[in-house]
Amino acid sequence: MRRRFLKTRVIVNPASNQGRTRHRWLEIKESLKSFIKEFKYDFTEKPFQATELAREALKEGTELLIGVGGDGTVNEIANGFFDNQQAINPEASLGIVPSGTGCDLTRSLNIPRNLKNAVRFISEAPDQAIDVGRVSFAGPEGQVASRYFLNIADFGLGGEVVKRVNEERLKRKASSYVRCLIETMLSFKGHQVSITVDGREKASGNYLIGAIANGRIFGKGMKVAPRARLDDSLFDIILVKSLSFLEFCLHGWRLINGSHLNYHKVSMWRGQKIMVTPLRPEPVLIELDGEQVGRLPASFEIIPRSLQVKGFLKKG
Repeated sequence: MRRRFLKTRVIVNPASNQGRTRHRWLEIKESLKSFIKEFKYDFTEKPFQATELAREALKEGTELLIGVGGDGTVNEIANGFFDNQQAINPEASLGIVPSGTGCDLTRSLNIPRNLKNAVRFISEAPDQAIDVGRVSFAGPEGQVASRYFLNIADFGLGGEVVKRVNEERLKRKASSYVRCLIETMLSFKGHQVSITVDGREKASGNYLIGAIANGRIFGKGMKVAPRARLDDSLFDIILVKSLSFLEFCLHGWRLINGSHLNYHKVSMWRGQKIMVTPLRPEPVLIELDGEQVGRLPASFEIIPRSLQVKGFLKKG
């Protein structure tokens, strides 16, 4: 039987949750010490550093990596579990202490938001093997890039909203996701794309939202893929046709509670390999786990049960 904790490393994004994680670190550290006897920790200082730290720790024999931050931090750490498209240590586990503005993935894993309960959860929850998504896309300079994601990748509205949020943060303005969503909806009309699922073209047209979902929730709590599971070896592909602002105001609540799947402008498929191609020259932005990374064209592939996570998966 595997020991509870062997070699543990904690990776902290002090800038997460609008900088509150930095101020709460002593409290977080003391909570971790209550349940984990020994651990090393690192603070990130720049984008994608969490990936480098995670990869280095796993190669040094770390068996439990704990991420302290939001969905973006967890995404970076998860990318560090792989090197040259291979898992560095398939037996290593990922634990999460939610400390971000969104933390959508933790809802599907049933991880508590309360600090003490979240840390206790890491010490008591079983390892769950979950699926991981791998996407190849066009990077900011047009180069081919590749990354992994755990929760949801999407194109269209999500990428545009995250871009606006990031722009406002650079200007040191308050960056409310909901406000940026409303502002984006006033001008964004969708993109012309074609979608292929497992080698068969399924759709072609103008879409406001396209979500390739491993998890159920994105956008600070919206249940965009209410039937998705993290361990079923399939993506749920959700497409929402272009909506007027009035339609969005009248029916946007459906995305909150997950009742949108029966709306006539929403389509859903399931599959393992997805290809999305733009039909016009304007850039179509994509985001992975809340981070805007590049643009279409992009191919998405699911890697079944390829990451061990401390979690308790919700069944519905």
